[in-house]
Amino acid sequence: MLKKGSKLYSILTGTCPKCMNESMYVDKNPLHLGSVLKMNEQCSHCGLKYQIEPSFFYGAMYVSYGLNVAVGIAAFIVSYVIFKTSIQTSFIAIIATLIILFPIVLRWSRNIYINMFVSYDPTTKI
Repeated sequence: MLKKGSKLYSILTGTCPKCMNESMYVDKNPLHLGSVLKMNEQCSHCGLKYQIEPSFFYGAMYVSYGLNVAVGIAAFIVSYVIFKTSIQTSFIAIIATLIILFPIVLRWSRNIYINMFVSYDPTTKI
């Protein structure tokens, strides 16, 4: 399931969606907030240009919205249904979860978005 060549592998690791040999990001750690969105211009292995067109990653905002809704619903279910907290405490749990997971959701949304347009090709070489 998480083998090289699967979309899920590229999404979760942040590797190039075409060759999956290197990270798309300058800094692999999403918790370094100063460089969370700094990406390499292109893959040094296969030559894929990550910014496919100007403002390409603006579309990732829609993916980010969906991911944040899913995370918020999951936080509510865990807090309100499983731990049986009050509505106010559940609301605080949702906000805290979204703030803590913000950099990870940002990266995942970009990874998902570029993987919607680029497919894995093990034969590509520079």
